[in-house]
Amino acid sequence: MNATTAPAAPAVHQRAHERAADAEWTGARTDDAGRVVSGARERIDALDDRIIGLIQERMAVSAVIQEARIASGGRRVNLARETEVLAHYRDALGRRGTSLAMTMLEMCRGTV
Repeated sequence: MNATTAPAAPAVHQRAHERAADAEWTGARTDDAGRVVSGARERIDALDDRIIGLIQERMAVSAVIQEARIASGGRRVNLARETEVLAHYRDALGRRGTSLAMTMLEMCRGTV
């Protein structure tokens, strides 16, 4: 096949607004609802990217703290501080906030 007869390569990613009418992708039953879902998903994707970046930043800062604590003869983990963090998340987000904080703290403990 040459360039003029080869089938067009499928688009790897369609823009969300192009998929707005795709009920299977959005789960919406109307085009208007599909556009709302599509736009909201774009915003969620952007928020997720920011959250991931913040978690990565938190992990790096936590590693600095752990290294300093260990270098001074202390322990890698400060359970009193972790309890404060858990309470902060619980107070702000409810019971599920505690679960989120536990996961985040586990990720931030690292291997220092």
